[in-house]
Amino acid sequence: MNYWQEAINLLVGGNSDVWAIIILSLQVSGLALVVSSIIGVPLGSLIGLHTFPGRQLVIALVYTGMGFPPVVIGLAVFLLLSRSGPLGFLGWLFTPSAMVLAQVILALPLVIGFTMAAVLAVDPALRIQIRALGASPTQTTLAILWEARVGVLVALIAGFGGIISEVGAVMLVGGNIQGSTRVLTTAIVLETRKGAFDVAIALALVLLGITFVINLAMLQLQGTLLKAKQ
Repeated sequence: MNYWQEAINLLVGGNSDVWAIIILSLQVSGLALVVSSIIGVPLGSLIGLHTFPGRQLVIALVYTGMGFPPVVIGLAVFLLLSRSGPLGFLGWLFTPSAMVLAQVILALPLVIGFTMAAVLAVDPALRIQIRALGASPTQTTLAILWEARVGVLVALIAGFGGIISEVGAVMLVGGNIQGSTRVLTTAIVLETRKGAFDVAIALALVLLGITFVINLAMLQLQGTLLKAKQ
């Protein structure tokens, strides 16, 4: 029996260890995406639709954050949450909470940046028209976000894709503890080093499958929305 067949058997057979890793990965990255969206979409809209002192500096920082090395984020979060760090009293280090925090910091610039780009791409005439109809600033922002909804969805998907496939930060702050903080990426690294290629392949197939399904759903949704505009 080759590694690929063994990997399929692990997934189909419902191996408890493998599925625990899959579920934890989805929980951690899903929660991180929700938090990043709650913070990032409003901030991206604010930056894209309003001018204020230091706006160019903020945009530069956002773009810098979009390409920031994950392992550096992991180190920063590790130092924050360590026993001698300013947030050490939380006791989050080597727990899923630390992993969520690290992934939120990683995803936030992506969500902000793509949301900002999406609202900036909306025709400025629409904004003028909405205001002329007596809409409040909040109503105007919501209307523009609706018009830029495809771009906002891209922002969310980019954020999720960036964090679920990341390994450096979550390994630093989570510790890759079996049954507690082991997720898809860190488990793949560990199992490969152990020579357990069947497990590594099974987890890699799941990671690829998640990425493929998300992007496929995005493309289908984008096509539906574009048809609705025509």
